[in-house]
Amino acid sequence: MAFELNHVHVKSPDPQQTAKFYVDNLGAEIMGDIPGRGVRLNLHGLTINLTTHVEDQKREQHYGMEHFALNTDDIDTVVNNLTSSGAKLLEEMTSQTGRRVCFLEGPDGVQFELIQAAS
Repeated sequence: MAFELNHVHVKSPDPQQTAKFYVDNLGAEIMGDIPGRGVRLNLHGLTINLTTHVEDQKREQHYGMEHFALNTDDIDTVVNNLTSSGAKLLEEMTSQTGRRVCFLEGPDGVQFELIQAAS
């Protein structure tokens, strides 16, 4: 049985503002609206659905998610851009092999992990 990732769903009280953060700071592209609910983004091949709470959903709803990770070749610039746009730097690590990792928190409490391979 094979699987492939379909999408990540992030709930936000203001999906349009959250979409702007991803577009302006992480290079996401708007794929289209989710009528009456929010917006769909393409984040470097990852589909992110951004919506607010859905009235007819039966299971419990909450905003945000734990984190997603992106590889980058310039972690310092990306971290500076994100923190300048309001993201909070949570943790920085460098492995013994030189791989650098940073965790940041963006809109709605969603955390980003940035990974830069050892040079």
